[in-house]
Amino acid sequence: MAGHSQFKNIMHRKGKQDAARSKLFAKLAREITVAAKSGLPDPEMNARLRLAVQNARAENMPKDNVERAIKKAAGSADETYDEIRYEGYGPGGVAIIVEALTDNRNRTGGAIRAVFTKHNGNLGATGAVSHMFSRVGEIVYPAAVGSADAVLEAAIEAGADDVVSDESGHTIVCAFESMGAVASALEATLGAPQSVKAVWKPVTTAPLDEDNAGQILKLIAALEDDDDVQAVFANFEIDDATLSRLTAA
Repeated sequence: MAGHSQFKNIMHRKGKQDAARSKLFAKLAREITVAAKSGLPDPEMNARLRLAVQNARAENMPKDNVERAIKKAAGSADETYDEIRYEGYGPGGVAIIVEALTDNRNRTGGAIRAVFTKHNGNLGATGAVSHMFSRVGEIVYPAAVGSADAVLEAAIEAGADDVVSDESGHTIVCAFESMGAVASALEATLGAPQSVKAVWKPVTTAPLDEDNAGQILKLIAALEDDDDVQAVFANFEIDDATLSRLTAA
């Protein structure tokens, strides 16, 4: 199982218990505010904002929080966030991409570098590992929306490139450039998706032994814990038996 989706599933199970909802909501709110500033503050007229609101609702973010984040964009001319991508390597040669929204580049850059160093990783320059990933759109539906065959048929008709279905749901992958069009076509057939996001999908993966696997999970968890970090992607591969031992605690 590949690193990005594998770790996402781990965090889906553990994150609901471990991560503070307030921290998650703060990150979602920041994306909403930045999206609202990038265009009109109306989700119907701003595709990025529409996706941000949709993803927040999928995490059960209260409506008041969503509206407050949109209003903040109009009333905070002095508060701006930069979108920054950090790239580096973790234990076992794992390639890692970190996406952040920050109002202080020095603070965030220093914090990200410190996390990499503490967990036996190395922060590189922008472009150091992104060639090992493809930028794609990822559209997620709950398992209850339909059978694997039904979702596959809808995805093909919508112009998607791939579908992975399991007991946790359906993950549909499409070209980054056509993400909005594919998501709209799927919504007409299957209803509103659980989430629509641009992700970095590994082209190749790095198999890990148990020692490096434990270190990489700690490194990514520490990166995820930073308030400025919006998403983390990695190309590690851990076999199911090792993963079960590491996540049993």
